[in-house]
Amino acid sequence: MPSVRSSYTDSLRFYGRHTPLELAETWGTPLYVYNEDILRERCRDLMQLSSHTGYGVNYSVKANANPALLKIVREEGLVVDAMSPGELHLDAMAGFPPEKILYISNNNSAEELRNAIDRALLVSVDSLSQLAAFGRLNAGGRVMVRFNPGIGAGHHAKVITAGKETKFGVTPDRLDEVFALLDAYRLTLAGINQHIGSLFMTPGGYLDAAAVLLDLAGRLPDDALKKLEIIDFGGGFGIPYHKYDGEARLDLADLGARLHALIAGWSAKTGYAGRFLIEPGRYVAAECGILLGRVHAVKNNGDKRYVGTDLGFNTLVRPAMYDSFHDVEIYRAGGVNAEQKPMRQTVVGNICESGDILAKDRLLPVMREGDVLGVLDAGAYGFVMASNYNQRCLPAEVLIRADGAAQLIRRRETLDDLTRCFP
Repeated sequence: MPSVRSSYTDSLRFYGRHTPLELAETWGTPLYVYNEDILRERCRDLMQLSSHTGYGVNYSVKANANPALLKIVREEGLVVDAMSPGELHLDAMAGFPPEKILYISNNNSAEELRNAIDRALLVSVDSLSQLAAFGRLNAGGRVMVRFNPGIGAGHHAKVITAGKETKFGVTPDRLDEVFALLDAYRLTLAGINQHIGSLFMTPGGYLDAAAVLLDLAGRLPDDALKKLEIIDFGGGFGIPYHKYDGEARLDLADLGARLHALIAGWSAKTGYAGRFLIEPGRYVAAECGILLGRVHAVKNNGDKRYVGTDLGFNTLVRPAMYDSFHDVEIYRAGGVNAEQKPMRQTVVGNICESGDILAKDRLLPVMREGDVLGVLDAGAYGFVMASNYNQRCLPAEVLIRADGAAQLIRRRETLDDLTRCFP
């Protein structure tokens, strides 16, 4: 493949029968490209963490909700969640039956809760207020409650979802109030869950939080524990974003062995025979996706070199929102002069904002107009967080199938799509 910097994707044959230049020419840029084999491999990584009866994986659909990818996730045996009517609609479109969908609600309206109840979903509520609202709508029903274990983890404050500084969950000291509401509305506590944050790379904090949730479950009245069907430990499983620096992966063998021992031991001690779930989204989807874009301008402002692309934060917002790092590959017809030294460059997008920066001050091969860039690990929280800001159309999505063929799984938006909702 003609390339400047592509050893990572070359090693994986990520683009199948195609080159990124061919894909960019066929479908234009920006373009999200996914690899089926990598997606399946990540699903299997997680499904093999424990052989304990009842262990399973709940894919967090908010990471990537394309139905073509969700169908692959379903085929690999994962269940899914939904946090909105839209996610629920896409879960159903991908073939997930109600018993394979959890509704993980967060400050939902009565209408949204009713929509999930009418579809016979198990709903997780996030607060005492939401528990009461659920009870008024579905007295005598089954419910999950999300607890805040007081332990948070994540690469940025905005993705830490447990501890004192977040909006999520019921603190364990309110357990008596939870049961008062359960009794008032004749509700059965069918599950408990938590989520500590996103992108942990060592297992210690996650396992500590899992132990906290199990301790809480162990403090439930005997009749409540007997009725408990699901204990969901949440997620946050990280992936190595610094591919070209050789960043170490999360040690799944260690995590799996310790998690298996924890749940097996606790089940033997308590007699619990229900399900244990983990809730990864990023780990499933991130590495199967790459965002392709094109360089349209290069310039120097003072001593800084800027590389202008069509990859604005309307297409990938993570670097602007979370200061996230994504490695970058560079593809060019005819290859590159091997004698040219790398230089520090800042890759920016086409949005009218100073914060529209994709990669800041990176030591990279010198980029030129016409180059195609590949933004690695863009399969999670990429397209799903894209917007029409500056009235730009959403990109297309392509899936590289197991046989190496490329399949369009979402067409590029048109200007007519931008105006569909206007009267």
